[in-house]
Amino acid sequence: MNTLLNQSFSAATAGVSLLNDALRLQGIPAQAVDWTPPLGGKDLHDVMADSRRSAANELALAKMLSSGALLVDVKPASEALNLGRGEFLHAGPPIEWARASGPMRGALIAAMLFEKMAGSAHEAEQILEKNGVALEPCHHRGAVGPMAGVVTPSMWMFELLDPSTGNKSWCSLNEGLGKVLRYGAYSPEVIERLDWMRDVLGPLLQLGVRAREEHIDVRAIISQMIQMGDEGHNRNRAGTLMFLRDLLPFMIEGGSSTDVARAARFVGGNDHFFLNLVMPACKLQTRAAENIPGSSIVTVMARNGTDFGIQTSGTGDEWFIGPAQTPHGLYLGNYTAEDANPDIGDSAITETAGIGGFSMAAAPAIVRFIGGSVPDALATTRRMYEICEGENPTFGIPVLEFRGAPTGIDVTRVLRTGILPQINTGMAGKIAGTGQVGAGLVTPPMEAFTAAIAGLARRVI
Repeated sequence: MNTLLNQSFSAATAGVSLLNDALRLQGIPAQAVDWTPPLGGKDLHDVMADSRRSAANELALAKMLSSGALLVDVKPASEALNLGRGEFLHAGPPIEWARASGPMRGALIAAMLFEKMAGSAHEAEQILEKNGVALEPCHHRGAVGPMAGVVTPSMWMFELLDPSTGNKSWCSLNEGLGKVLRYGAYSPEVIERLDWMRDVLGPLLQLGVRAREEHIDVRAIISQMIQMGDEGHNRNRAGTLMFLRDLLPFMIEGGSSTDVARAARFVGGNDHFFLNLVMPACKLQTRAAENIPGSSIVTVMARNGTDFGIQTSGTGDEWFIGPAQTPHGLYLGNYTAEDANPDIGDSAITETAGIGGFSMAAAPAIVRFIGGSVPDALATTRRMYEICEGENPTFGIPVLEFRGAPTGIDVTRVLRTGILPQINTGMAGKIAGTGQVGAGLVTPPMEAFTAAIAGLARRVI
């Protein structure tokens, strides 16, 4: 002991600064470590002690990795989802008009005008205020919707099939960027575009899909696009062009040359068009892992512009909710952070499946759209491995020596590390009718994960 006390030493401290300050006042080198106790308390302990959890999470990951996604049809939502007049779907967890954000309200107004259930925006608002329309989350019917995610009976939907489970998932057709329904715009040009998509684009896509002898393998295209500079959420350029390559010849063979030409220009000129196929493919991947008792793997992350909700494998369709956060990033034109609405959309299903913000290392050019730097993108992907159960070799990331994308968000790892899932996303204007104001980065609220761990703890045997 005497020898030890005669030697110089340094210290590392954690927690409150009192000890670190006292050591430094005595001339002893001390390094403060940024550490806090894990969140979740007894609930986290109970879930981690659940004897089922390890095997359940391994099974959930295995089911996700073995899932598939084939484009099998394109059809109206009335047929695909049995959606009746006066029934609308929306993104995120359940929400009612009184709590709806500006872009959600704008999208619902556009839906009313599109379905000819109102003759003006004012009339549409009056009907919606009186709860004259039934609202339900897209996820409740196995579907997903970007941004506001509003789906009406007359909208055409991509229909995807997972051969490994027999599950199906759906998503509406992508309208493009700027002033569009999903960003809360409802001007005449928005409705005119939706009319054309209903009358021309949807039937043409259906014709092409049904004319092919083999179904388009959406998961295979995602695998390729990850190796070509896309990350599957805010960058889908390669995916869109590969999809157009696979479908256009069959549309040409059966459609009007004028209609096909306009459709080809519309799809080819919209780099985000393939996102609406990526999303249901990711939904099929995470849905394969649903309802495994004891599993703490996240199967849904979704936002409605007011709330951010998650679901886990071990808790089925129960929502765990916290306040939606406002993204930080780059703004279009003269828009600023004051114009942006809190996070909105089902497109975080891409991160739930391990791409999007989780695979930004595969898409260095994404930083020019959402902000940050290339080293930031690399660091983000590496950080996401810390909160995931495993990796998906189908989505190999070239710059990381084709290491598989981080896959299978584990609630317990989020709480133990304090690392929240990284999402890259578009930003909608907070005032109804504005449209898109930018794109950026956001994370879920930690409250959703502490609520989820409590839900999982209630189910521990």
